[in-house]
Amino acid sequence: LKERGDQDAQSLIDGIAQKATDPAVKSAAAAALSAIHTRLALWGVAQNLWYGISASSVLLLAAIGLAITFGVMGVINMAHGEMVMLGAYSTYVVQTLLPPSLQNWSLAFAIPLAFVVAGAVGIAIERLVIRFLYTRPLETLLATWGVSLILQQLVRSLFGANNRLVSNPPFMSGAFEIGGLSITTNRLWIIVLSAVVFIGLQLVLRATPFGLQMRAVTQNRRMAASMGISTARIDMLAFGLGSGVAGIAGVALSQIDNVSPNLGQGYIIDSFMVVVFGGVGNLWGTAFGALLIGLANKLLEPLIGAVQGQIVLLIFIILFIQRRPRGLFALRGRAVEA
Repeated sequence: LKERGDQDAQSLIDGIAQKATDPAVKSAAAAALSAIHTRLALWGVAQNLWYGISASSVLLLAAIGLAITFGVMGVINMAHGEMVMLGAYSTYVVQTLLPPSLQNWSLAFAIPLAFVVAGAVGIAIERLVIRFLYTRPLETLLATWGVSLILQQLVRSLFGANNRLVSNPPFMSGAFEIGGLSITTNRLWIIVLSAVVFIGLQLVLRATPFGLQMRAVTQNRRMAASMGISTARIDMLAFGLGSGVAGIAGVALSQIDNVSPNLGQGYIIDSFMVVVFGGVGNLWGTAFGALLIGLANKLLEPLIGAVQGQIVLLIFIILFIQRRPRGLFALRGRAVEA
C-alpha cells in the first residue's frame, strides 16, 4: 500500500492503523502514512505547477496582442478584452453553422475567422477613434472604454445576454494521468496553441519587412518616420495584428470557459499586469511575465486563497514597477524614446 501511494492506499492504511493493536503494525502504518503524505504533497505541488503553466498560456494569449498595440503605439486599449470576446463568439458562430460532419474541424475554421474578425474590428477602431487621440492618452483610455461598452452591448443584442456553450472537439476532450498528475487535454492544446502563436509572432517581427518597420517604430517613432516608414500605416496594421491575436485568445478561452459578453473583462487587468511587468514592447518579457504571474497565482492560491493571492501579487507588481518602471525586460539602447 505504501508503494501504491495514492489516496485510496492512504485511506486503507488509515483504517488499518485505527484497528491495529500490534505496536509494530501501528508503527509501520504511521511510517507508510507519512511517506504517502509527502508523496501526495509533492504531486500536489506538481499539479499546481501544471495549473500555473496552463494559466500562463491563457494569460500569454490574452496579453501578447496587448503587448503589440501598447508597445508600438503606447495606447491603453480598454477594448482589448472585447477583441478576446469577439474571438470566442466567432468560435460559437462557426460551431453553430457548421454541419455535424465538420464539427471535428471547427477550430480549423474558427481560428482564422476569429483573427480576421477581431483584426478588422481593431483596424476600424484605430482608424475611426484612436488615430485622432495619439497625443492624449487619458482620452484614448476613456474612448476605448466606451468602445468596449458598445461592443458588449452589440453582442448582447445579437446573441443575447446568456452564456453560450462551445463544445470541445474530440481531440481536446478528456484527461490523462502521469503518476499523480492529472492533465486535461484541452489545457494541453491551449499551451501548444500559445507556443505556436508566440513563435509565429517572433517570425513576423524578425523575418518580415513589416516586423522590421514595427520594431523601428517601437524604438524611435520620429526616426522611423524620417527614414520613410509610414508610421500611421504601421500603427493601423499593428493594432489589427494585436487585435487578431486577441481573437485567437478568445478561441482558446471558449474551450475552457463559457462564452459571454463579459468574457474578456476577466483578463484585461491581468493582461496589463503581464505587459507592464514583463516590459512594454518586449514579447519575450511578456511571455516570461505571463509565466511568473500564472505560476505565482496558482502557487499562492492554496496557501492564502485566490483573492488574497491576487492582492499580494498586485502589491508586488506595484512595488516592482516603482523600482523598475520599464519592466523586467526593458527595451535598451540610445534609440529608445524616453
